[in-house]
Amino acid sequence: MTSYRQVNSVIRAFGLLEIMNRQKFTSVDVLHKMSGLPKSTIVRLLETLAGAGYVVKDAAGKGYRVTSAVNALSCGYHGAPLVVEAARPWAQTLTVQLRWPVAIAVLDENAALVAYTTCADSPMSPYQGILHHRLGLLSKALGRAYLAFCPLKERRLILDILARAPHPDSHIDSSEGEVESMLDAVARQGFAARGPSGERTPSSSLAVPIFELGSPRVLGTIGITYYSSAVRWEQAVERYVPLLQSAAKGIGQSVAVLQHRVLPEPGGAIQNAPQRESLRA
Repeated sequence: MTSYRQVNSVIRAFGLLEIMNRQKFTSVDVLHKMSGLPKSTIVRLLETLAGAGYVVKDAAGKGYRVTSAVNALSCGYHGAPLVVEAARPWAQTLTVQLRWPVAIAVLDENAALVAYTTCADSPMSPYQGILHHRLGLLSKALGRAYLAFCPLKERRLILDILARAPHPDSHIDSSEGEVESMLDAVARQGFAARGPSGERTPSSSLAVPIFELGSPRVLGTIGITYYSSAVRWEQAVERYVPLLQSAAKGIGQSVAVLQHRVLPEPGGAIQNAPQRESLRA
């Protein structure tokens, strides 16, 4: 119980933001159906949120979308970083083009945390419910792509953590030399693949690192999963790896733009959204 009446307009505004945050663009009609609010109320709230910088109306008439300013609402929550917001449209574009699910992972102490996935948008997803799962840094493509490409000092620190505490790959019995050799091989080939396991699985995964613009720091990893029976290994590497690398580069540039560290020049290379031409096979 509280000693004051709640401000319903604030609750309604946050409700709209929650709905919009799940989609690329949202129309007034969709917001009306999902929230149950009158359209006139929705328009007033959207205009207020737009004035505050949290919402913007799409010039092409697709509807409304949230802006990067919504990140300020979660500054006190140490969850998924800015790279996830920047990566979302790139992952969605890859899934539209290739049909396979794409995932974004970030380092979570001694594991790769799946912070975003398009498995719900893929008509051929080999897995379900992987969001927020902690994957092994030594066995999974998303984890290997981080550990193999992060700066050497960081790699050594993470390996030391893995040696001291239980983690998703605790069942793997490999010497330090074998692990280093595997990671060096991944770094040389420019991408990571899922490691062998004792179980037969119908799918395979490929992943690459997402670097901070102009820095060796790895912000996260992006990967794709496909049925091995549908695509041969050589074909997958030849087609998917360049697309993942192109998307990873674009994500790094988008992060820089969102952080306001780099301002896009007219006709320049810095992109804030995926361009189909750059992802074309």
